[in-house]
Amino acid sequence: MASTRRLSSTLEMTSTKQPASRRGSERRLPDRRGSGYSSGQSRRPSIDPSRLIPMDKTTHVGGTNDFNVVFIGAGNIMFGSDEGPWNHSFRFEHKLGLRLKVVALIDPAIERATAVLQKKCDSFVVSAYQATRVFKTLEDFVKNMSAKDRPRAIVVGSPPMFRGTLQPGRDIEMQILKYFPGVAIFMEKPIATGPKHELEESFQIAKAISDSKAICSVGYMLRYLKAVQKMKQIIEENELTVMVTIARYACAYESIAKPDWWDKSKSAGPVIEQGTHFCDLSRYFGGEVDIASVTAHSLDWDENAGHLSKVRIDESKIAPENRIPRVTAATWKYDSGAVGSFIHTATLQGHNYSCELEVHADGYSLKLVNPYVQPMLYVRRPGDDHEQMYTFPDDDPFFSEVSNWIDIIEDIEEDPEAAQILSSYEDACRTYELTWAIREASERSRAARLAASKVAATVFEEEGETE
Repeated sequence: MASTRRLSSTLEMTSTKQPASRRGSERRLPDRRGSGYSSGQSRRPSIDPSRLIPMDKTTHVGGTNDFNVVFIGAGNIMFGSDEGPWNHSFRFEHKLGLRLKVVALIDPAIERATAVLQKKCDSFVVSAYQATRVFKTLEDFVKNMSAKDRPRAIVVGSPPMFRGTLQPGRDIEMQILKYFPGVAIFMEKPIATGPKHELEESFQIAKAISDSKAICSVGYMLRYLKAVQKMKQIIEENELTVMVTIARYACAYESIAKPDWWDKSKSAGPVIEQGTHFCDLSRYFGGEVDIASVTAHSLDWDENAGHLSKVRIDESKIAPENRIPRVTAATWKYDSGAVGSFIHTATLQGHNYSCELEVHADGYSLKLVNPYVQPMLYVRRPGDDHEQMYTFPDDDPFFSEVSNWIDIIEDIEEDPEAAQILSSYEDACRTYELTWAIREASERSRAARLAASKVAATVFEEEGETE
């Protein structure tokens, strides 16, 4: 019999308290900083969901001194677009208020950077941008920087193919550590989209960031959802052991008109570039993955079931071997013994995506639905076959991740449990490693399937010739 869902009272924020003082005391908890390197076990920090304050209810960080920031990348993730809720500059403006001073905007596309900067200067946040200078490279900024321009934080929103490695021109993390040792870093995800053999370089960068003691956070913002933190709270309060994670990410392919997204040689494929969020959430709840256990299968463009009728780009211009799969389905074992599964599909039309994550433990089912638009959490507990539904109005995980990061930079420790960095660089490397393992497993499966078909065809031809 199908279960019914019972509507629970909406989960509202119970506290709008913001620490006002900034003390110069020694930071006590290295996990708050997001710079630790574990060489093995990744941390699974969490935040009481009631402490995740919406942007319109928080107050600006106290103080009168300027807070200098460098933005690297002048694209949509930094300044917003109609395609989604991302817009880091908007969150920084609300968090820091008049203290925010963007001392430099780094982007090789000078014309685009100048245009977005002008829009800011024509708005009510002009004080943050009126002295901003545009540079093609970080090195150019360093050569022209005065002492008063030295940043307290650097936000990296450039495309992932230009970071996460030790290769010249794709080593922005190492450049930051060279020119600004100890300065806080916020890095967009995924950390890279380069070839698999460069993965080890990403782990070397993680180690370098850890050694530098820089406060580093990677933008896996779904970890900061109040719904996700409610799930963590239920697991921790009931001392549950996760048994299985089940993740599904169905994108609306019709709305994706960026040619690079459809080309694995440029975007690394949809699991690495897009599904990374749900692979990361799976790890957040399931723990470390036994990478050798990852298996996967794909439905590809040249199979009967793989035809798409509303692709907005010309796929014939992409080499056949670089065209993306329509479906990728993967399973794996966690080090704990639990099982994980993930499926990514490019099947929906229109604009809205369909994404869900289920986490199961003995007697419990926690199901996160629609996390990008209007997160809902369905919880089934022992002794009740009905699901209790939680809603989370006005939640903004983009703001929460930025707010927590800045609180740690400012050394706000009135309540050290209030601010936590939930994704370190090393943790992000492990998510990147998992997504690559899924892609490679699916490609091995496809290669084996094609080889078997070729052998079968050859045998069939030989048998026909002998008749």
